[in-house]
Amino acid sequence: MFGSLFEEEEEGFSPAPSGGRVVKGEGDPPPPRGRVNLSGIKNQGGTCYLNSLLQTLLFTPEFREELFSLGPEELGCLEDKDKPEAKVRVIPLELQRLFARLLLVDQQSASTADLTDSFGWNNSEESRQHDVQELNRILFSALEHSLVDTSGSAFIHRLYHGTTVNSIVCKVCGNVSQRQEDFLDLTVCVRGVCGLEGALWDMFVEEEMFEGSNLYRCGQCDQLVTAAKSAKLRKLPPFLTVSLLRFNFDFAKCERYKETGRYTFPLAINLRPFCEQTEGEDSQYSYELFSVIIHKGGCYGGHYHVYIKDMDHLGLWDPPEEDSKPKVQKKKEEVRVCPEPEKDDPLSVLSSIIAQEESRSVLLDQLGQRLMDKIGSSWSKKYRKLHGPIGKFLENHSDVFVLVNNGTRVVLKANPPSPVTQPPSPAHQTPGPSSTPTSDPVQNNTANPQPESGLETESKTALEPQGSHWFDLNDSTVTSIHERDIEKMYQGKESAYMLFYRKTLLHRPAEALRNPGYKVPPHLLEMAEEENRRLQQRREEFEASNNSVELRLHLAPRYRLENGALKPISIEQKEATNLTFDRRRNVGDLRMTIYQMQDLWEGDMALTVAKSLPAGLHLYNTLTDDEVSLYSAGILTGADLFVWNGREVCGATVQTGAEWEPVLLTVVRPSLGEEEGEGGDEEGGGEGEEGGSGLTKQSRGFAGRVTLGEVREALGEPQESLLCQEKRGGEGGGKGGGASGWRVFPPGDMQRTLRELALKDGDALLVLEPHTQDSSVFSVSGDMVTVTTPSDCRWLQVEYRPERRRGGGGEGEMEEERMRAKVPASGNMVDRTGKLLPPVCEELSVRDAGIRLMTSLSLCLGTAPKDTQLFLYFSVGTAPASGLEGEIIVEQSSTVKQCLKKMLESAGLEVVRGRLASKEAGLEASLSELKMSHGDSLVITEGRLPPKGFLKLSVWLYVEPSANPVVSMETEVNCNAEGSKEGQRLEVMTAVGGAMAELRTVGQVEISEEATLEELKTQVLTLPSLQCVCVPTPAFLRVWQLEGQRLTRILRGQQHTLRKLKFSSGVELCVQQLLREEDLGPKEVLLRVQMGVPGERSYYPPEDLVWDASRDPSPRSLRSALASTYGVSPDSLLLAKHQPHTHTWETFSNWSQQVSKRKKKKKAESLLGAPFHLKDGDIIGVKNLLIDNNRDFSTQQDEQRLREEKEQRRKGGQGAGAEVETNQGAGPEKKMGPIKARKPEVALSINVGVFR
Repeated sequence: MFGSLFEEEEEGFSPAPSGGRVVKGEGDPPPPRGRVNLSGIKNQGGTCYLNSLLQTLLFTPEFREELFSLGPEELGCLEDKDKPEAKVRVIPLELQRLFARLLLVDQQSASTADLTDSFGWNNSEESRQHDVQELNRILFSALEHSLVDTSGSAFIHRLYHGTTVNSIVCKVCGNVSQRQEDFLDLTVCVRGVCGLEGALWDMFVEEEMFEGSNLYRCGQCDQLVTAAKSAKLRKLPPFLTVSLLRFNFDFAKCERYKETGRYTFPLAINLRPFCEQTEGEDSQYSYELFSVIIHKGGCYGGHYHVYIKDMDHLGLWDPPEEDSKPKVQKKKEEVRVCPEPEKDDPLSVLSSIIAQEESRSVLLDQLGQRLMDKIGSSWSKKYRKLHGPIGKFLENHSDVFVLVNNGTRVVLKANPPSPVTQPPSPAHQTPGPSSTPTSDPVQNNTANPQPESGLETESKTALEPQGSHWFDLNDSTVTSIHERDIEKMYQGKESAYMLFYRKTLLHRPAEALRNPGYKVPPHLLEMAEEENRRLQQRREEFEASNNSVELRLHLAPRYRLENGALKPISIEQKEATNLTFDRRRNVGDLRMTIYQMQDLWEGDMALTVAKSLPAGLHLYNTLTDDEVSLYSAGILTGADLFVWNGREVCGATVQTGAEWEPVLLTVVRPSLGEEEGEGGDEEGGGEGEEGGSGLTKQSRGFAGRVTLGEVREALGEPQESLLCQEKRGGEGGGKGGGASGWRVFPPGDMQRTLRELALKDGDALLVLEPHTQDSSVFSVSGDMVTVTTPSDCRWLQVEYRPERRRGGGGEGEMEEERMRAKVPASGNMVDRTGKLLPPVCEELSVRDAGIRLMTSLSLCLGTAPKDTQLFLYFSVGTAPASGLEGEIIVEQSSTVKQCLKKMLESAGLEVVRGRLASKEAGLEASLSELKMSHGDSLVITEGRLPPKGFLKLSVWLYVEPSANPVVSMETEVNCNAEGSKEGQRLEVMTAVGGAMAELRTVGQVEISEEATLEELKTQVLTLPSLQCVCVPTPAFLRVWQLEGQRLTRILRGQQHTLRKLKFSSGVELCVQQLLREEDLGPKEVLLRVQMGVPGERSYYPPEDLVWDASRDPSPRSLRSALASTYGVSPDSLLLAKHQPHTHTWETFSNWSQQVSKRKKKKKAESLLGAPFHLKDGDIIGVKNLLIDNNRDFSTQQDEQRLREEKEQRRKGGQGAGAEVETNQGAGPEKKMGPIKARKPEVALSINVGVFR
C-alpha cells in the first residue's frame, strides 16, 4: 500500500551496521542481556518497523499466551516443513520460537532471520523499510490465514477487532439507516487536531449535516431530505490500536510531508462518550496506554523504536538519571494554576465564559468577542504579552480545552473524577469530551487540580510504583525510561506514530509476575535451555581464545652480554620459544609451566619483560608478584620474556631498566686511502660503502647510561682523540656536493651519558686520532671538522659564453678579442633545454649553490650577484616578450622605487614614473617583503600607480533607448565623445520586446576609498566625455555596478564611503541621468514594470517602479504597490518576473496561505529570497485580469529566441541561453542538479500457505 514510503536512504537513522542480510553462522557469541534483563531484536538493515511491532506483541501478555497455547499437534513441526504432504504452519511456529528466545535466552538481541524467511522475504525486502501501520494489518491477516481450522483461528479477532456503526437520521420522518463496519485499528487524523480526544470527538460525536444543495435521499420518504450522519463505537476490543495519520500529501507542491505538530494523547482514556451503548460500568470503557511506536525522521526515511510498559515486570527497571528540567517545568506549571484574581487569570476567565454556554462550547472566532464583553478588554491588550496568542494558549492547556471541528470550536473539559470518589451522575454529565473521565498522567494543567488528577503525586508513587516499568526498545538496545518521557513524543521529527491501549479490566495473575516462562510450552523451554547451554559454552571458548596470549621465551643459557645488549651465542640456534598462555592466570602459574617445560633448569627463575632493539635484546621490569595475573601485569600477545636467574648472564652482570637501554652507533674512522671499509648506514658521515671513500664504518652498541669518555675507552682510543657528531640538518652529501661537516664534542661532554647527549640508534660518531688530524682530508676549524673525500667532488661541464643576451654578439674578430681580454664573468647553470638560469653567487660553496653532479655551467660576461642581491629580468612594454629587455642586480633590501629607477636607467628611459605590473604594491615596499626571488621578470608600463588608499574605476554611460526622453543628453555626449579613443560599447536589455539600452565607455576616475558616493558622482561629471551633461545635483545621477558586462545593482547611500560599499580597484561603474532626484533606501528595489496589452502578446513601454520592501517583501505588498500605481484592485493583478537567460516568465502566486490561529505563525514569503531573488533592474510583467483573460506572459520574441536556441543546440552549437538551464519553479540562474532517483515502491506482503 505504502511501498517504500519510509525507505532509509536520506535520513540514515537506522542503526543497522549494513544494509545486507544478517549472516547466520558461528562467529563471536552474542553478548548477554544488559542490566534491564530484556532482550532486543537485531536490525537486518531496514526492519526496525518489524522489530517495534514484534516487541509490542511480545509485551501483550494475552497475545503471547494465546500464541503459546497452540501446540505442535495443531501447528506441525518445523522439521517437517520441507515434506510435500505435511501441513506446517511456519509463521506462527517461528513467531513462537522468537518469543521464547526473547523471553528466556540470555542474549542481548535475537535475530528475526528465520521469521522473515517464513514471510518469503528476500535480502532486498529485509533492507527496505515499510510502514508499521501497514505491517500491523498484513501480519494479523497472515496469522489469521495461518491459523485456519485451529483453536486459535479467532484469537486475533477476539483481541483486536471492534465494530463501528454509521447512522444517517432523516430529519423529516426520523428513519435511521445504519451500516456496521469492523476495524482492526482506528485511524485518526493529526492535521488540524490538537490531540487524540479531539480526533475521537470529530469522528464519533460530531454530526455531518446533509442540507442545502447536499441533500440525502431517504428510503422511507423516497425524496431528498435533510439528514444527519454520525458514527459510534458499537463493540470495543480488549486491545485498542490507534494509528496516527502523520504522513500526508501536499497536492499544491506534489510532495509528501510529515505532520510534526503537537498531538497529545492520554495515558488513560474513557471511551464512554464515543460508544453507542453507555449503560455499562465505567470500567468497561476505560483503557490504559501500554505501547507507543515512535517514528524519527521524515516522510522518505527514518527509524522506528517503541516505548513499552512491562505489564508482567519481566525486566529490571533501573531508574535513569533524573533530569532537572521536568522538575522546573512542573514547578512553573504549579505556580501557574494557583488561584489568582479572576480578571488576571486568563484560564479561569476563558473557563467561565465557556461554562456559561449551554453546549459548554464556543466558536473560536466568537471567543474573542465574548472575552471583550466579560472583562471589557481584548486578548491582545490584556494577556498576549504574557501568554501569547489565544490559540497557542488553548493548545498549551489541552487538559482544560479541546479544539474540535477542525479547530473551529473550543470545548471545555470536565474535571476527571477521583479514583476514590464515585463518578458524576448522568444528570450532571454533558455530551462530548467534557464528560470523558480521563486521568491523563502526561497532562497536569487542570483548571481545578485534585490530588489524584494529572501526574501522579509523590505519595501515590511511593505507595504504588506506577509508571516505573516503561522501557525504550530500540532494535538491539533496551533502556529504562520514565513515564513522563512519553510527553516528549507529542511533537517533532521524533514523535508518536502508533498507540496501543488495553482495557483496565484485564488483570494479570500473580504467578505471571516476574516469570518469563509463564505458559511457555515445555518444548520451547527445552529449546531455550539448550540454546543457553550452547551460548555459555561458546562464551567460555571465546573468552579462553580471546584471553590467550602468544609469549616469546628467551632462555638465558642461549645469550651472552655484548656491548651493553644481549645477543645470541649461536646464530644457528633458535633464539626464542613460543608459548600460548591464558592471560587471566597469574605469574606463578606461568613460572610453574616454564619449570615443567625446562626439566634441566636449576636454581631460581626470574621472568623479565624484554624488548628486541637494534643493538640487541634489552631487559626492563621483572615480574615479582606471583599472584598478579598477566592481564594486570600488562603482558600482551607477542610479548618477550627473558628467563634467567635475575642477576647475571654467562657470568656478566646485566643492567635492566629503560635508563640502560642500549644505543647502536655508527663509528666512523678515517681509512686514509685504504680500500677497505665495513658496510654501514647510508646516512653516516661519509660514503664508506664504496672503496676509496676515505672513511670506514662500524656499528657498535653501548648502554644508554655510559658516558662519552667510557665510549672512547671502549673503542681503545687515547684521550687526545677527537669524537665528533655529524652536523644535524647538514646531511646532503649526495645532493648538493661539497664536504661534510662534523661537530667536535667539547671536553665537558665526555662526562655526559649518551642519553643526556640525545644520541639515538643510527647516529654517526667520527673518531679522529692525533696522527690523522693533520691530513688534507680533515680540516679542523674551532669546534667544526670538515671531511673532504673523493665522493664529495663534483664533475661539472663548463662552457664559455661571451654574450648572455639574445640577439647580442658581434663579429668573429670582436668575439675572439673579448675572449683574450680579462673581464669579469659570472657562472650560469643551464637546464636540460639549454636555457640559461640566473647566475649563481660566487660566495657560496658548490654544495650550497645547489650545483649537482654533471651540472652544465656557462661562463657569461658580467658581474655575479652577491649573497644579499637579486638577479632580475625586466622588459619595457605590456608583456615580457615585447619591447626592450634587460637585466639588473639589486639588493634584496631595495625598495620598489629604487628598483624602478635602476631599471629605467638601464633601459635609457627619461620617464621618471613607472609601474610594476606584476606587483600592485606601494613604491616604498622592499623586494624581500614582496617575496621577489632570483630570475623573476618585471614589466615597466606607462602610467602611474594610484597612491595608497586610492581606487581607479572605469566609468560607462547608460544611453536610453530611442523612445526614452533622455535622448537629447545621449546625442550631446555622442558629439563630445566622438573623438575619444574609448570606443567600447555594450547592449543590455531594459524591457521585453527588444528594447535595448546602450553602454559606452567615458573614461576612468581615481578617487580615495574614503570618498562618499556623492563625491564619486561629482568627480565622474568632471570627465571630458561628460562635460555637456548637465544635472542640478548629484542626486539626479544613478550609479550602477557592472559585473560580467551586466547591470547588477544600484549604489545606495549618498554619504556612504566607497570602502563601506566594498569597492576595489578595477570595479566598473555605469552612470545614468535621471529626470528627478533619487535616494534609494537599503530595502527599496528598482523594478522595470510593463503592463500587458489586452488581447495581444505584447507589452506597453516599461516604467520604473521603486518598491519599498523593508516592511513586507511578499507578493501581496508588490501587488498593492502596482495597484496604487495603475489605479486598479490588487486582486485583479497577475504578476510575473522575466528570466532573460531562458526567455521564460516566473509567475507570482495570487494565493495567500491562511494560517490557522492554533498553529504557529509561518514566515511570510519574500520575493527578495528564493525562488525569485528580485533585484534592481528586474523586469516585471503585469496582467489586468479584469480586461485580459490571457494568463500567458510569453511574447513572440521569447518563442522566437527559444526556437533559435533549440536549433543551435540541435546543430551542435550552444544558444545564448543554453548555458543556464532553469526550471519554471526554480530561481533565476539556478542550475538544475541531478534528481536523485528513488528506489521503486514495492508493496509489503507476507506469503502464507493454504491450510483449509
